Order: sequence, then structure tokens, then C-alpha cells
Amino acid sequence: MKVSLTVAQFPVTWDVKGNLEAIGAAMAEAEPGGIVVMPEGALSGYGSDLSSLDDLDPVVLTAAADRVAELAQQKSVHVFCGTLLFDQGAWNNAALYFSPTGARWTYRKVNLAVHERGRLQPGAELPTVALQMAEGPVTLGVQICREIRFPEQWQHLAAGGAQAFIYLTNAANTAEPAGVWRSHLISRAAENQRFVLAANVADPDQHCPSMVVSPRGEVIAEAPIGATTVLRTTIDLGQSADWYLGQRRQDLVSLDYKVQGTPR
Repeated sequence: MKVSLTVAQFPVTWDVKGNLEAIGAAMAEAEPGGIVVMPEGALSGYGSDLSSLDDLDPVVLTAAADRVAELAQQKSVHVFCGTLLFDQGAWNNAALYFSPTGARWTYRKVNLAVHERGRLQPGAELPTVALQMAEGPVTLGVQICREIRFPEQWQHLAAGGAQAFIYLTNAANTAEPAGVWRSHLISRAAENQRFVLAANVADPDQHCPSMVVSPRGEVIAEAPIGATTVLRTTIDLGQSADWYLGQRRQDLVSLDYKVQGTPR
């Protein structure tokens, strides 16, 4: 199955209105029926200093999310957008999915960064999401930023039926060695034989590129560091496979996944 893809790389600030304008501009570049991927915190804003959460109005954020949902329906696109999300009395780092039909889905980041702990509530499960596309259903897995360092989470999503990975990040840290996170993205794609669709913020210090990686680990599209731009390409999900996953020696090494709070 061939899928049209748009990956957006743009600056993210704590100005929700400005972020919404950037999101709308990126969506305008997408093909109807395709998938659009935005960075971590693209709607709400995000940073290593989360003190701005004190001034972030959940009502304003909800209205902005509703506007993205409207645009997804108007443009007939499948949108994945990062945001900080206030839910049940706590803030989460989330990825929101908006479908052309108005349906929504939320992934809450499971493995929080150090500066997020104590401010944000971690997610408790690693679900997949099914997209109803013109040529048939597509199942995707989503991961956010620091979760690039935990390959078992990605393997779990692949084993759960994910045909490709959506990766949202806000990675601009001069303390990180150059090239490491890029290598992680290639590894997550190749070891699971799945496409990785990665969106980062446009920042001169970004240490992870926005890019599309094939199930063979080939980089088929990559945005220049720091540039405000979109990547547009078409991927064939028929290239995803279970060749390597099927050869795991689970008689020697086997991972046991469970939803938090449930017995083994």
C-alpha cells in the first residue's frame, strides 16, 4: 500500500496561536488522504524549562486542538501532532491523531525525560492506532523524543501490528553528540523492518533530524538542520516485514510486556 507523507519541521514556541498557524501552513502542503507528522509539543509549545506550563491555558489548548481537527477534515488528511495535554488533573506529553472523519486518538509518552518528571504524568500503555485509508486500514505505532533510547518499546509496537512508526521529537540539546539520535532512528527502522517517520523542531542546535527511513535502514528523505521546511514523499508499506522479528531466539531472551497496574 502506497501512502503520501508530509513531515513538517518548524520552530515551536509557547505561543499556541503562532504554533497553530505553523501547523496549518504545513497541512496545506499535504496531499489529500495522506499522513502529516508534526514535532513534539507542536501545538502547546515545549522546552527543557517547563515553567511556562503555569501560564498555559487548557481551554485555549483545547480550542486549538479542535481547530486542527477541523483542518484535518477539511483537507482530508491524517494528522499526528505533539502537544502537552491537560487531562484528569495532570499534564501529559502527548501525540494527538486527527482523522479526516473527525475521529481522534491520543498517545501519552511512557518514558519521560528527566526534566518532565514531577511536572508531567507518564503514560501507562503502548497502544497502536488504526488509520482507515483509501486503500485499506493501516496500523501505526507512536513514540516521543527520549523513547528513541528504548528499542524494546518499538519492538513491542511492531509485534502488536504497527506497520510504521511515527516519531515526534523536540530535540535541540548541544550536550548530545552529533549523529547519535540519527543513528538511533536508522536502527529502529532496520531492526524492526518498519518505516520511521520522524519530525523534529527547526532549531540550529537540533541533534536529531526530521527524516523518513525505510525498513532497510535507508534514509529516503531528510530535512536540513535548522530549516523551516516540509518533507514530502510516498512510501510503500508493503516493504514492512517480520523477517528479523520472526527469527528472535525467544527461548533465550523473551520480553514480557504488560499494562501498568495489571498482574503478570
